Amino acid sequence: MSAPLIEFRNVSKVFGGGFFDTNRTVALEQFSMTLDDQPPLITAIVGESGSGKTTLARLLLGLEAPTQGQVLFRGKDIHRMTKAEHREFLQNVQFIFQDPFGVYNPFYRVDHILLKPLQKFNLARSRRDAYHMIEEALETVGLRPEETLGRYPHQMSGGQRQRIMVARSLLLKPKLIVADEPVSMVDASLRATILGNIQRLNEEFGISIIYITHDLATGYQISHNMLVLYHGSVAEVGDVDLVVNQPQHPYTQLLMESIPQAVPERMWHRDAAAPAPTRPVASAEGCKFADRCPHVMERCRTQHPPLYRTAEHRAVACYLYDENAPTLETDGLEAVFMQ
Repeated sequence: MSAPLIEFRNVSKVFGGGFFDTNRTVALEQFSMTLDDQPPLITAIVGESGSGKTTLARLLLGLEAPTQGQVLFRGKDIHRMTKAEHREFLQNVQFIFQDPFGVYNPFYRVDHILLKPLQKFNLARSRRDAYHMIEEALETVGLRPEETLGRYPHQMSGGQRQRIMVARSLLLKPKLIVADEPVSMVDASLRATILGNIQRLNEEFGISIIYITHDLATGYQISHNMLVLYHGSVAEVGDVDLVVNQPQHPYTQLLMESIPQAVPERMWHRDAAAPAPTRPVASAEGCKFADRCPHVMERCRTQHPPLYRTAEHRAVACYLYDENAPTLETDGLEAVFMQ
């Protein structure tokens, strides 16, 4: 049996100085998860700003090193790979950036941006073959090659640039694509197109997707599973229909209640019992959501709750479910994912 595609083993990431540094921030804490490429699924990582979503992505891509723990690709620590192993990792794990305006070198035409990965990984037999592959990829994401190739990034809209990034990822035929807020900086009219492109990558090309977003609506729209982060810790995880339609963690419920409704009488609703967001103390031992939780108990402030398996495809880190559900070890998150 082959090793999992991606594995987080007890990963923490701390920014700042020593243990007593007041500016010390725990971006991700004791996080463990396994993701495989069979079956290829879309997993949404959701949460407010500062929840650790982008840190998780940067750790996965090797752009940050864990303070504690390991991130593995096919059983190999991504920071201790040989040159050949790292090359395989770079080809199989691709990234779609949040900002389509800042990732392009303005001096290079679109052709160069798309040709470079094909040349680097020797994926085309000839230049003619490479352009054929590029044209197919562009058409797959809804762009016309004759209107795209030969142009500079500044001559294209944000939505076009974002779709070029999707096409570039597709060219490498990766096993996994990490998409960090891919539609947050494009017009609403283009969001459906880009989300549709991401779904096609999953359904037609068998690519697993990690979709990082603060927007539960788009996460619900395209994902199979959802993982809710709060200040670096897992609050709730499981089948997207269960997490969104029947949220159990008070934080997930708060996220759902803060979604604006198309009803004049109810605009931006927020539970009056939940105080405004605060940054938890880095060394806090209890539940990080305790200061905002309307159901807080004394032990919530002294001991972080484990994950309770409340259904076959769902787990919740909340003491409200202590008496009726068994605990789930954090290295078993994949056990509650819909397969």
